Amino acid sequence: MTPNPLLGVLFHWLGGLASASFYVPYRGVRRWSWEVFWLTGGIFSWLLAPWFFAAVQTRDLLGVMSQTPGTIAGLCILFGVLWGFGGLTYGLTMRYLGLSLGMAVVLGLCTVFGTLIPPIVQGDFAEKLLNNASGRIILLGLAITLAGIVVVALAGARKDAALSEDAKKAVIAEFDFKKGVAVAIFSGIMSACFAFGLAAGEPIKAISAAAGTGPLWTGLPVLCLVMFGGLLTNGLWCGYLIARNKSAGQWLGKSVEADAPKPPLLVNYLLCALAGVAWYFQFFFYTMGESQMGKFGFSSWTLHMASIIIFGTVWGFALREWKDARPAVKATVWSGVALLIVATIVIGYGNKIGAA
Repeated sequence: MTPNPLLGVLFHWLGGLASASFYVPYRGVRRWSWEVFWLTGGIFSWLLAPWFFAAVQTRDLLGVMSQTPGTIAGLCILFGVLWGFGGLTYGLTMRYLGLSLGMAVVLGLCTVFGTLIPPIVQGDFAEKLLNNASGRIILLGLAITLAGIVVVALAGARKDAALSEDAKKAVIAEFDFKKGVAVAIFSGIMSACFAFGLAAGEPIKAISAAAGTGPLWTGLPVLCLVMFGGLLTNGLWCGYLIARNKSAGQWLGKSVEADAPKPPLLVNYLLCALAGVAWYFQFFFYTMGESQMGKFGFSSWTLHMASIIIFGTVWGFALREWKDARPAVKATVWSGVALLIVATIVIGYGNKIGAA
């Protein structure tokens, strides 16, 4: 199957939409503590969905896993554990900064590390990016991406400076700019480990292809391992919080406080399942997009991050996070989104001429 970078860009945009949307259902969960709904959704994200879709779309999943060298599987899980710290704090970032600003800060750092480090570590940075026209075009696209991220983050900072604390918390109940930025920086760096986990799992994709799996789906077994690592990190932390806060009873309908109404269990479970599957689908479409990028698959991470910020900003406006911002600030954030759209076109073009 000949790579089709333009189709790959489309898949990355679908993944970005899924990622930008995943936290929205959580906003509808009622009378569950954060650790309860985060772990509930996470079980769908990191365990059920990866194995279900890999079993459906790939050939001989268990056979592929049994043929995977232990060191490769271990690396995928290790990077997944590290990514888990990023995913764990990513949810906290949304609580403190909101969807649009939180995503811009987190994903800016994630873009840089996740895109550039794999070719540097693999020793072919110059060959892929500096010594050919398509690579230089992709570097230009990456620079435009970073510019767009900076513009969006700058707009968020200006919005923060102009609003009173009451106005901020009317939109984002737990708004805390300083705490949110600190958490976002850590989250962005650790979240980039997902890209490293996918790079470590390249041999698994070859094994899956040899078993008869189509090129669009060979990355799904890798997701099973990397996301299992994320489950370990998130499960341990949420388990600690659940034990400390004695919140396990909420799964069975126990109220947060003695006189408080009981949580709506069916609605909460359905919303968490929806959020969890949406979180998984970002990587489901990511692996499909990467399969279409040919030798420039590393640029997939940039496309993925840019599309998340684009759709995250749209959600931020839809949820009225920017309703009190000045018109100039709103114009700034849309200028950043426009730069990100241009960047995805530039990177897609660079991939196209490289494939040709």
